[in-house]
Amino acid sequence: MNSTSSPPSQASRPLLVRFGALGDMVLLTPLIRQLAARFDSPVDLLSSGPWTLPLLQGQPGVGDIMIVGSRRRTYWLSPDQHRAVRWLRARGAGPAWFADANAVGRGLLSRAGFADEWIVDADNCPRRTGEHTLQRWWRFAAQTPSALAATYPPVLTNALPGCQIEVSEAQRVAMTEWLQRRGLDERRLLLIQAGNKRTMRSGRRRRATNTKYWPEENWAAVIRGMRDSHPAHALVLLGTGHEVSYNRDIMRRTGVADIHNVADDLPIPRLLALLQHADSLLSVDSGPAHVAAAVGCPVVDLFGSASVDEYRPWGAAGTDVKCLTGSIDGQPDMGGIRVSTVLDAWRSLRPRQ
Repeated sequence: MNSTSSPPSQASRPLLVRFGALGDMVLLTPLIRQLAARFDSPVDLLSSGPWTLPLLQGQPGVGDIMIVGSRRRTYWLSPDQHRAVRWLRARGAGPAWFADANAVGRGLLSRAGFADEWIVDADNCPRRTGEHTLQRWWRFAAQTPSALAATYPPVLTNALPGCQIEVSEAQRVAMTEWLQRRGLDERRLLLIQAGNKRTMRSGRRRRATNTKYWPEENWAAVIRGMRDSHPAHALVLLGTGHEVSYNRDIMRRTGVADIHNVADDLPIPRLLALLQHADSLLSVDSGPAHVAAAVGCPVVDLFGSASVDEYRPWGAAGTDVKCLTGSIDGQPDMGGIRVSTVLDAWRSLRPRQ
């Protein structure tokens, strides 16, 4: 493929490619802000998932967003991929940061005319031992496509910010109206995120592949402890529509009143505003835990086999985040986390700033 000496003017905006889950996209926010500052321009995003657009659209440094919903299909059978390539061609080939392990995304760049000299690939910025994802992405954002190396030398500041998601006034107003309809507008809220996408897959919840499962009876015991500590607060169980039944199973075990299951009524904009509004979140390692830290909500995060050093929530405002781990037979296992440990961590959370 032939390359050009400079990108077309309409393609001078940085492009970031990442097909990630909700938490993965939250972890991109410092990278986006650094690229936007380096190039004095919004950063366009090629991504996936129904959460990315409502999460990142309108956030500082974010430009246009293109969503691909069918990455696993063959290109010729995927209208989404065709649409993405047309969008990429229309904006023009220019500086791009490829932050994904999926070869489909790199193939879309090639089809759209992006020569290798315009692409910075995350494979060339491997994670260092014990390095948090934000630290890796911070180094990644400092790299420059070879075609622009003379114009934009690598820049890396010492002040690594955390993740930050801004909640709009419109989102806050809509959330308040929603709370009013549920009779919760004058209540202080404690949030619980017990489920995750692995929990809701077909098959038994308690299985070896579900490394983010914590038994329902444990959640019920913690909820009873939360109610004892804060008898006037409303307890709210979060999740997606698939997690409604899981939340109900937990609620039946608690013997506690004033618990609200909102998993069937929680689009991303409402989740953002609710997390910013609540007193705290207790969660498994999940996207909502990362969102909580990014909007300033104190959080206790239960980890399974994933590395806390690499993936702990990291908020820009110094949000208090307590990550808990456990083990069974010497192996990392969320099932080894004790109820008393969770309650102690939750009770010791610093109030939001």
